[in-house]
Amino acid sequence: MSGVVTCDICVIGAGSGGLSVAAGASLMGARTVLIERAHMGGDCLNFGCVPSKALLAAAKAAASPRRARAMGVALGEAGVDFPRVNDHVKAVIAAIAPHDSVERFEGLGVTVLLGAARFTGPAEVVVGERRVRARRFVIATGSAPLVPPVPGLARTPHFTNETLFDNRVLPAHLLILGGGPIGLEMAQAHRRLGAKVTVIEMLRALAREDAELAAVVIQRLRAEGVEILEETRVEMAKLGPQGVALTLADSKGQRHVEGSHLLVAAGRKANVADLGLEAAGVAYTPKGVKVDAGLRSTNRRVYAVGDAAGGAQFTHLAAYHAGIVLRRALFRLPAKADPDIVPWATYTDPELAYVGLDEARARERFAPITILRWPFADNDRAQAERETDGLVKVLTTKSGRILGAGIVGAHAGELIQPWVLAVARKMKIGAIAGLVAPYPTFGEVNKRVAGSFFTPKLFSPRTRRIVRFLARFG
Repeated sequence: MSGVVTCDICVIGAGSGGLSVAAGASLMGARTVLIERAHMGGDCLNFGCVPSKALLAAAKAAASPRRARAMGVALGEAGVDFPRVNDHVKAVIAAIAPHDSVERFEGLGVTVLLGAARFTGPAEVVVGERRVRARRFVIATGSAPLVPPVPGLARTPHFTNETLFDNRVLPAHLLILGGGPIGLEMAQAHRRLGAKVTVIEMLRALAREDAELAAVVIQRLRAEGVEILEETRVEMAKLGPQGVALTLADSKGQRHVEGSHLLVAAGRKANVADLGLEAAGVAYTPKGVKVDAGLRSTNRRVYAVGDAAGGAQFTHLAAYHAGIVLRRALFRLPAKADPDIVPWATYTDPELAYVGLDEARARERFAPITILRWPFADNDRAQAERETDGLVKVLTTKSGRILGAGIVGAHAGELIQPWVLAVARKMKIGAIAGLVAPYPTFGEVNKRVAGSFFTPKLFSPRTRRIVRFLARFG
């Protein structure tokens, strides 16, 4: 089918950010076109967040007999049927897919075009034989796995997140190139399902996370039998007798490691190179489209969201960006994205979550600062459930304004949410300290760490003198 489609807003990419923009724009009355070249739902649904969390859930179930024994419950060793684990992952994707389907979005009034989009000018893209002319465009094309230029790697069979979840054979020994969140999540999942796992990281594992919090995760993975090689680079990859052979180098020299399978989890690159952005006057780099704080590109008609905008690569960030763009593109409001209010989480066991400024940036911008800590071991619910690894770490100004918060421990991705609100609203620590938390819950760790801000003053000699003075009056 050929012809010209005219619309108010054209969204390129049907991942989290693109779907949010398309649905919101159409429901608010804008003539909306959505273009997707591959899979509705994008990376998150098909190759990322959803299948990885489904696999992690299966792995947690496999590990539950070992945890149960500590409570006096004998369940026996878990039997892992890896093809059925893969069926579980696919079933979860299938259950969510209708929400992101062509049919649903056409039902919302969106014109959905399947194919690759390419700009032919500042106000037009082509999709096959169709031309789309729009007042505004939103680039929401996501990102793809980055395969580093290791000699021999391109010729050596390997998984990325785009192919890992089609695997129906439990690896005997999984080698993972990359010690970031994806690498460590998949390391723990496969180890718990019965694979031997070795992680190779050129720098420090979870290098972008607070080192104090990351250490708790790394210690747990090593205790479960995951081998983590830090400050180690891969110099060569090739086929080996067991499947894959890597030549490694660290401060002690070279070594060789072999495994049955290889997963490359060494970062991602934005999907912007094949969009014809030059014809649209849109500046970009390999990291993504160059945008201002309002997510507008160098072409005033064109915005970018999510991974395509060149910042942090989170599904929820793309959805947040979508709201910014809708306010600007449809209502001409001066909305701006604030990266400091966007949380992130790593879904290992224990989980790790953070929001706001890290310690270095907090000291640079607000010195002096106060650092508060509260261990999970001092939480009664954590003791009852044998989930005592971890802590809450909060950064505040001297006056108590909350600058950032990090949690490592059970349910950290859920427990971080009050701190997300606090950072976004520039709240003071007293707001969290004053909450009434049900007992016994993990959420009490937030109230306790907040309350510790006031402990030095509340139980000081000065307070005791005031109490004794007031006692004189009956």
